[in-house]
Amino acid sequence: MDRRILIAIILFALLLAPSVSAEKRVVYVGTIEGTITQYTADQFESYINTAEENHAEALIIELNTPGGQGDAMMRIVSLIQNSTVPVIIYVYPRGAIAASAGTYIAMASHLIAMAPGTSIGACEPIMGYSANGSIVRAPEKIRNFYAAYMRSLAKASGRNETAAVKFVLEDLSLTPEEALKAHVIEVMANDVPDLLNKANGMKTKVPVAEKGYVIFNFTNVEVKRLNPSLSYQIVTFLANPGIAYILLTVGMLGLVFGFLTPGWHVPETLGAILLVLGVIGMGYFGYDAAGLVLMILGVIFFIAEALTPTFGLFTIAGLVSFILGGLIMFGKGGGIYLVNSETFSSLRTIILVTGILLALFFLFGMAAVIRAHRRKPETGREEMIGAIGKVVEDLDPEGLIKVRGELWKAVSADGSTIKVGEKVRVVRMDGLTLIVEKVDRKEV
Repeated sequence: MDRRILIAIILFALLLAPSVSAEKRVVYVGTIEGTITQYTADQFESYINTAEENHAEALIIELNTPGGQGDAMMRIVSLIQNSTVPVIIYVYPRGAIAASAGTYIAMASHLIAMAPGTSIGACEPIMGYSANGSIVRAPEKIRNFYAAYMRSLAKASGRNETAAVKFVLEDLSLTPEEALKAHVIEVMANDVPDLLNKANGMKTKVPVAEKGYVIFNFTNVEVKRLNPSLSYQIVTFLANPGIAYILLTVGMLGLVFGFLTPGWHVPETLGAILLVLGVIGMGYFGYDAAGLVLMILGVIFFIAEALTPTFGLFTIAGLVSFILGGLIMFGKGGGIYLVNSETFSSLRTIILVTGILLALFFLFGMAAVIRAHRRKPETGREEMIGAIGKVVEDLDPEGLIKVRGELWKAVSADGSTIKVGEKVRVVRMDGLTLIVEKVDRKEV
């Protein structure tokens, strides 16, 4: 009887085995393009978080970058080193490059792959460009620091240290064939399926956090793409060095022109928006800070609308800045948000509605309050000062005048006689007697 039960259990386990083995593992694929900035690091973090939360077999990053900021690059390297999911850097598509900061990121990854027609390297640090357009090379100590940093990344992964140092000190650049032969990369693949096929069974070049060295198992895997959000696409566009420079330049010119032509308000309004977008495009902010800056600018425009009669110009500028800032502030790339995606879907509507309501409040409500504070009192003694009346009984120097439909006792301020029908202005009050002066007909 016990033997039959044991046989039944074994048969049941065998029946379940195919369904277990048929369970698909997931490989996520994300894209990183353009200059490496803090926004790129945010995007990287978003991709890694998604892969970790879903226990992915690996995360493939299709990389195409000319380089970028050193601090952002180091943050990405740290994210890869602390990832519990293997990160594969794939220089893709054809014609793509992983230059400068991109090479450091690749060297830190668990596996490097390149598509045909791509290149990797050219990592010499620079300080910028001189007035004549020539490159300003970094000081020797900075070059040596980055060379040592690159060597340490290559050594940790068992990759070619000599080539790694030449990337920095000699600006070496390699094709996929050269990089594979020099043991800088591990795979040359035409596309993601080809990469998965060739990398299957390989071991990570560096240990995966909490797992150690991992052997890739890409048999029967499901590939899922992580598409950058609208927020990331906006900041990536702004982070283009040419775009950021143009925005900064035009923004400053707008402010200068606006200050030289006061009263129009259009140049300085557009200038302020473009200047802030240019600063954001420099990439020193993360999503949170960039969004907050735009939202604060929007509120400043709303207040300016209430204080200045611009007929809605500042309101429109404030509305655009406030909404754009809100969308950037709460959005992260790859469909992962600071709040969950369902909440963010409704949050976008809330941001739009809130922005419009704020605009209407400052356009009509706050402006009306400020106008009320500026308006002269309409009751009491103060409201009579400056009022214009008509003489109905000669002032010699005392008589009667009619002001705002009411008869008042009045006295001419200089003691002169003012005839019936003449216009007078109230200059002060003495009890219930108005002290007036004659109004020149040209003033009326």
